[in-house]
Amino acid sequence: MHGRRGFLAGAGALGSVPLAARAQARRQDARADAPRTLRYPFEIAETTFDPAAIQDGYSRQITGHIFEAPLEYDYYARPARLVPCTLAALPEASADFRSFTLRLRPGILFADDPAFGGQPRELVAADYVYAWKRLYDPRWKSPMLFQLEPSRLLGLDELRQQALKSRTPFDYDRPVDGLRALDRYTLQIRLAEPAPRFVFLLADASIFGAVAREVVERYGDRIGEHPVGTGPFRLLSWKRSSRIVLERNPRYRERRWDFAIAPELLAAQPLLARDARALRGRRLPLVDRVEVGIIEEGQPRWLSFSQGEQDLMRVPNEMATLIAPGRRLAPFLAQRGVRLNRTPMADVVLSYFNMEHPLVGGYTPEKVALRRAVSLAFDRAEFARAIFNDSAVRAQSPLAPGTFGYDPALRSALGESNLARAKALLDTFGYLDRDGDGWRETPQGEPLVLEMSASPSQLDRKQNEQMRRFLTAVGVRIEFRIAQWPELLKQSLAGKLMMWGFSWQLGEPDSDLLFGMAYGPNREQSNDARFALPEYDRLYEAQRRLPDGPERLALLQQMTRLLAAYMPYLLYLHRVRLDVAQPWVAGYARNPFTEVCWHLIDVDPAARAAVA
Repeated sequence: MHGRRGFLAGAGALGSVPLAARAQARRQDARADAPRTLRYPFEIAETTFDPAAIQDGYSRQITGHIFEAPLEYDYYARPARLVPCTLAALPEASADFRSFTLRLRPGILFADDPAFGGQPRELVAADYVYAWKRLYDPRWKSPMLFQLEPSRLLGLDELRQQALKSRTPFDYDRPVDGLRALDRYTLQIRLAEPAPRFVFLLADASIFGAVAREVVERYGDRIGEHPVGTGPFRLLSWKRSSRIVLERNPRYRERRWDFAIAPELLAAQPLLARDARALRGRRLPLVDRVEVGIIEEGQPRWLSFSQGEQDLMRVPNEMATLIAPGRRLAPFLAQRGVRLNRTPMADVVLSYFNMEHPLVGGYTPEKVALRRAVSLAFDRAEFARAIFNDSAVRAQSPLAPGTFGYDPALRSALGESNLARAKALLDTFGYLDRDGDGWRETPQGEPLVLEMSASPSQLDRKQNEQMRRFLTAVGVRIEFRIAQWPELLKQSLAGKLMMWGFSWQLGEPDSDLLFGMAYGPNREQSNDARFALPEYDRLYEAQRRLPDGPERLALLQQMTRLLAAYMPYLLYLHRVRLDVAQPWVAGYARNPFTEVCWHLIDVDPAARAAVA
């Protein structure tokens, strides 16, 4: 989805800390009064902690632990199952899926903040009304508004348009039929059209969590530095692009670890049964602190984990053959009690072409041919082997594993790799090497030089070399524009990049978000390609109104064929995520649809110190 110097500033920092000092730190952790601390590395820096302005997955992982949505996923259930979070029960939906009534559980409190004047602040229905209206407020330029706009909450788009046209502040106090607090604890949502899967949005705390109006009004444009929610943690300290520390929210209501673990999870990770016996009945969150450091390169992250300085880690792609050769945990790690978690993800790794760029954009046959040739030249099997250690499956459509309509047997033009066809397509449409220098020119005889944007990370450099090699094989030159992730995200939303690659991680068992990447009105939000095709837009809007079934699936398949015909996106792979956990970590298992799990995980300081 939509992704970033830590308390370890890179490989050099590891060498600068004596082993004896690290051992002493672990012994101090084992004191009876020491806080239970979960340490976790990010590979890309965060951007902001304001739910209305957020898009990247790393920042959302933080806000998902600070704010709370009405619903959440039963973390250890398979298949995915929604359960109440701040609600007393699941939402009441009308038969036509145009109206939803949500009833909050009384007594839930926000974390303390000066904005509340020293008084406890209870969560009420009006907080969700305010928080979701902020997504429509032009002031915040929310990149995630596309999640709500297609559902057409009655009156909200009109309220937004009024603010835009009059250039006046957004009127939060004006009632709208689509989003109302019926009383202190009851919230009603009304839509212009049926939305059978709308409830999935109500489980995304990172964006749709409750926000208190007093906090936003106190901090204004600096609200992204002051996230205040009802979740299990609160922000203790933040050094941008370096270190983020969360601490237990003292106001968090009493909740206990009381989960049933799905049989398929127990089959894959038998030790979870032992964890469950040890954790059952304990109050959440299980840890007192979470320390997140940004370590951009894979090798320093791995060294930090191997020396016991990280408790959990997503296996860096470039280290996978060492940590999990053949996708099995290396014997030397198994002997240490390290656990490997292997999870097929509901995501897609992709690149896009800016459809408004004069070189790669446009809808004429020669422009389409260029994009399709690049897709055909891209060797997805080699990419999966070289970059992901074969821990990925080839993407054939936006339908992701674990979502409605996904068919592992599907084969489509979106997933095809064929060097000979790529060359023939370029030849046919006039992309020829006219001057004999080994590189093709455009049909007009001008230089053909593609530009892919990328971060300076080692992984991106390796991916760039793969792309260069694939395109060199068909005589197409490509150059790389290097910048940090937050800057690339900003430029992409503004339409200033020719090409860029990233991944989208789904937060629900449905691929609507991935199809929405090509929906015209999502331009400047999730539609980085700025693809605009009326036929596609009509199909997208129609499928959103339908319940899951053959009729909806047929529309999704038509949309897939249109994406293959125009190729605004290069779909590469669906990843199989590998994570490792230290032997002193209990309760960890990745959920494909949510990253909100730190409050469910325990860290044993004494066990950590014992390996010092």
